[in-house]
Amino acid sequence: MPIIGKLIQRSTAISFKRISRVSADYKQQLEALRQNIEVAKKTNFGQHHSFATLLQKSDLVSRYQQSVPIAEYDEYFTNWLQATIDGKKDHIWPGRIKYFALSSGTTGAPSKRIPVTTEMIRSFQRVSLRQFSVLHELNLSDSFYSAKVLAVGGSTKLKKIDHHYEGDLSGILKKHTSLIAAPFTKPSKKITKLKDWKAKLPMMVEEAPKWDIGIMAGIPSWCVLLLEEIVKHYQLKNIHEIWPNFQVYVHGGVYMDPFVERLKKISGKDVVLLDTYLASEGYFGYQTSPKRNGMTLLMNNSIFFEFIPFNAEYFTESGELKHKNKAYTISEVRAGIDYALVISTNAGLWRYMIGDLVRFLDTTTHEIIIAGRIKQFLSLCGEHLSLDNINQGLKEVSSRHQLSFSEYTIHADDVDLQHCWYIGCDAHIADDSIIEELDAALQAINDDYAYVRKHGMPMPSLKLLPTNVFYTYLESIGKLGAQNKIPRVMNKDQAKLWRQFLSANGYL
Repeated sequence: MPIIGKLIQRSTAISFKRISRVSADYKQQLEALRQNIEVAKKTNFGQHHSFATLLQKSDLVSRYQQSVPIAEYDEYFTNWLQATIDGKKDHIWPGRIKYFALSSGTTGAPSKRIPVTTEMIRSFQRVSLRQFSVLHELNLSDSFYSAKVLAVGGSTKLKKIDHHYEGDLSGILKKHTSLIAAPFTKPSKKITKLKDWKAKLPMMVEEAPKWDIGIMAGIPSWCVLLLEEIVKHYQLKNIHEIWPNFQVYVHGGVYMDPFVERLKKISGKDVVLLDTYLASEGYFGYQTSPKRNGMTLLMNNSIFFEFIPFNAEYFTESGELKHKNKAYTISEVRAGIDYALVISTNAGLWRYMIGDLVRFLDTTTHEIIIAGRIKQFLSLCGEHLSLDNINQGLKEVSSRHQLSFSEYTIHADDVDLQHCWYIGCDAHIADDSIIEELDAALQAINDDYAYVRKHGMPMPSLKLLPTNVFYTYLESIGKLGAQNKIPRVMNKDQAKLWRQFLSANGYL
């Protein structure tokens, strides 16, 4: 085994022992908040919200919650972020923020610009190294540690605009990747800088035989598609004929279960799946063991977390927040409840509600799953159908028929008060039978949905489509690539564009 492999193997063992002794608790969260406030107390945001005074109070958290209102992107952009993007110094964080990550913007049309500071980049790097500790538990072979890491991300090419650079988060992080680590990651700079996925994909397929891949990381939609293209192009029985050391897939971004069957079909041996909670706004958590169902929220990564119960007391029927100051801390959450996640970070995001819903599986270990999105749920008649309900129903039906429903979207028809489903399926099967089973599964999962279906809400409609239609649609709106994904629940504007595309291409 090369020296670098031995060093990585040794460091994972040391890190595993060290991290397993660390107690991630409320004290670490308090320290994260205190440090961020201390650093930012002389900024315009800090002075406006009396950060210096807050630091002198023993009840820091409650005072902070009273002083700083919770904000979503549009409000925060108007009040604070726009000036920061325009180059204003010492506004939400000390100095001038040089980098902004463009989010994929699945719930809204335009991409959001998320600040990425030097401190935030270091936080990403620290967590990435700590995550290697997970490998120690897997008892992997020596040859695995000499293999490379394949990161299927967005373009690493950044765009210079006035005082800052913007682009995919992967590009910002790649720019700060150590020269020591660079030779052990794939693909090459020539490929990673490409924005056009249709150009990038065949180049990765062409280079694949030259690589010895042990770990793959990225969004399932694009990673599984890449593996399928490699197997197809070289007429392989499975991906392990070309990458025998491929043993770990680190995924995130979308629900993984619908892609598992597709991955198994092209694998010659078991691949360990590890979930991550990595967003443009920060690295929030990762799965510490394949034996655990959820991801461990990171208490000591310079991010202060707050949680708002996703119910009628805190949110309107359309998902709008009712109270701008109320939220729970990590010491107050309970298992089994869906919470909207609020963060305060070392990149100048203060009480920022990112739009995700999380659910705690274990409040002692802070183990969570992503339960959905605040704005990605359906409630035409009070059915409160969540993204988690939708995924559960699809998983049940697809498993029964041994089908892969890896791509889908759903929207509401306000006129007929009906849910409209579109599912990617390459097998020949009747739409009617699938929607009847799916409807029954959702009624068993969600009592509110069962009630409104019984009292007047019509049977949902369903259109089964070739899976490739979803990727063609992304290409048509300029969002084909490793950082983008189909909105699982579309709003009115998105549904209009989607139906226009389907009609123009003969699918409606």
